[in-house]
Amino acid sequence: MRTLPFDKAKLEEIATRWPTPFHIYDAKAIRANARRLKKAFAWNKGFREYFAVKATPNPHIMQLLRNGFDFGSDCSSMAELVLAEKVGNVGEAIMFTSNDTPAEEFRKAWELGAIINFDDLTHIGYCLDAVGADAASVASRLFCCRYNPGPLKGGNAIIGKPEEAKYGFTRDQLFDGYRRLKEAGATRFGLHTMVASNELDPEYIIDTAKMLFDLVADISQQLEISFDFVNIGGGIGIPYRPDQTAMDLERVGKGIEAAYKEIVTGRGLPPLRLFMECGRCITGPYGYLVSRVRHIKNTYRMYAGLDACMSNLMRPALYGAYHEIVVPGKETSGDTSVYDVTGSLCENNDKFAIQRVLPVLERGDLVVICDAGAHGHAMGFQYNGKLRSAELLLEEDGSVREIRRAETLDDYFATLDFSSLPLSEKR
Repeated sequence: MRTLPFDKAKLEEIATRWPTPFHIYDAKAIRANARRLKKAFAWNKGFREYFAVKATPNPHIMQLLRNGFDFGSDCSSMAELVLAEKVGNVGEAIMFTSNDTPAEEFRKAWELGAIINFDDLTHIGYCLDAVGADAASVASRLFCCRYNPGPLKGGNAIIGKPEEAKYGFTRDQLFDGYRRLKEAGATRFGLHTMVASNELDPEYIIDTAKMLFDLVADISQQLEISFDFVNIGGGIGIPYRPDQTAMDLERVGKGIEAAYKEIVTGRGLPPLRLFMECGRCITGPYGYLVSRVRHIKNTYRMYAGLDACMSNLMRPALYGAYHEIVVPGKETSGDTSVYDVTGSLCENNDKFAIQRVLPVLERGDLVVICDAGAHGHAMGFQYNGKLRSAELLLEEDGSVREIRRAETLDDYFATLDFSSLPLSEKR
């Protein structure tokens, strides 16, 4: 059974101020994890983690990682760029990796001085036209292209096969892309890929770095350019299931260091900074969705209906993902039953667990859904008029503070103009 950073009494205390459901993040554990990641890659003088804003787009989390660990921001939209700006991540502290990108987002990224990571060959000219770039302004910027290796590299269940993914350049297109950037006046370059998500095999991440180092060597030689960095993407997973083993970050760090010495140093290439854009493995295990049992239903199965629903955490419905469930105060109970744990949406896939053995549940029991610290609250929506929950931060001294208030009906209706409704016709 998962060990939680709070007990039932603490949760009941929190719930008197912030009614369930709510997401709560463990600041102490997030800091310890960030520290571990940096240590694993300390051998690379330019190493930087660009926290994937999409995972947990909350400025308090982003600032915690920026102030304590110099984490940058991996952004993919206008809102994420603005979030980065508001927490003080500007310039090359932003990696802008987008796809199907509108001109205004390229302009915002350019205005902030972000590293622009192109997703397609045609986006290079589109971006430079959109920002009105000249050779002098291009020369001062750091550009990157996203590589899609196609069938040369297997994907995984979440991100799919690379050759079927909408992201990135082919190998031949990369050479053309860097050639175009060079002709436009660019002098500083990076290379990026992201070919897996929630990966738990260290060798997969190490092999990805090797692939990029080899490609840097080939492009550098053919086009007579040098690279500032490689970004090996995110993709490092977390052990959602009890029988899974967490990623060995130290093994990944040592494996990539060995590959760097062999390929980069060994071939006499200029030093490369190593970038990553992890989100899930930074905050995922340290966020929890706290809910209450609202109803117990006994028909063809036993159903435990919660006051949370898939708008609070849609991974189980979207991916069939497993999330461990803990019932505070009943962790050691030997009295169990089998439940489908559900929400109240008018959708039959609104289930957090299917046929899960849990302690016998009663109306009012607190339920903690684990590993909800990334792609949880962030993926929320308002179908059925559901309102998104509050986000809380559990500080190292045991205090709790609100870092996002719960939505209200006023928020839900704020974009509707009831005054413009036509008057009902008299009958």
